[in-house]
Amino acid sequence: MPPERIDSAAAGTTPRAAWHTRLHGFGPVLGLVLLCIAGTWLNSDFATLDNAMNLLTRTAFIGIIAVGMCFVIISGGIDLSVGSMAALIAGCVILFMNAIAASVGSTTLVVALGMGFAVLLGAVFGLAHGLLITKGQIEPFIVTLGTLGIFRAYLTYFSNGGAITLDNTLADAYSPVYYASLLGVPIPVWIFLLVAIAGGLILNRTAYGRYVQAIGSNEQVARYAAVDVDRIKLLTYMLLGVCVGIATLLYVPRLGSASPTTGLLWELEAIAAVIVGGTALKGGAGSITGTVVGAVLLSVISNILNLTSIISVYLNAAVQGFVIIAVAFMQRRRK
Repeated sequence: MPPERIDSAAAGTTPRAAWHTRLHGFGPVLGLVLLCIAGTWLNSDFATLDNAMNLLTRTAFIGIIAVGMCFVIISGGIDLSVGSMAALIAGCVILFMNAIAASVGSTTLVVALGMGFAVLLGAVFGLAHGLLITKGQIEPFIVTLGTLGIFRAYLTYFSNGGAITLDNTLADAYSPVYYASLLGVPIPVWIFLLVAIAGGLILNRTAYGRYVQAIGSNEQVARYAAVDVDRIKLLTYMLLGVCVGIATLLYVPRLGSASPTTGLLWELEAIAAVIVGGTALKGGAGSITGTVVGAVLLSVISNILNLTSIISVYLNAAVQGFVIIAVAFMQRRRK
């Protein structure tokens, strides 16, 4: 019997089903290639290095959050608050940096402390989500829908309905984190790449990653297999919070301010990137590579809409919404 047949039988799938699964995994990549060909055909400026770097830099924020969101969705959860969380973290980090600047003295140290504070806040918010979901026995949808409003309301309160602005001296010291390049590649793209590699290794090469997939596939079976489900879920939401913190520390130097409109619809973009990348919306299966491709694919769609006049750029969110529904429709028989 050929080895392929033995593997398929062992996995409980037919060769035809295995082929369909493999083909499904290449779907996002094929879609991205076709979109790039269409973008080049519609506008010659699309296939330039500057446009590619700009596109990847803008993808970095959502891509980093999507890596964390991928873990949450694979585990069978969801987080609707990441945009509001990023906005509140940005506001708190700016207030923190402005407050300690006079006492610390070194602008470099202030920036470093601010970046650490962003990641710490993300981890704390993720911990709060995890505790409410595991210990509080509340559905992730309800918890994160509630914190979506809470986070943005507190940012509006702290900013008094306006904007929280970073001190000019600190903004100059912080700007290289977003605007500088290494080997011709912008810093945010490098950080996105590192986060994606780390996420892929954690998901595919660690016991924690296997537990995340097992919980999303069948939580009860995972409990019978002595998996500490609550602890894994807690760590998963903390991991997403850390990713939101990393994305925010890249976002702050871009504009140097945070307002109640910061991070609007980021949750929609992050979830869309994950499911477009092939992750099952019901949990149990997914990949970081697919998520990265999904994030880039959505940015390419926006980029093409910006460079052409096919439809209004104001309909970008509508396009992403249609993409989510279409992919969910195609996944309706998957588990």
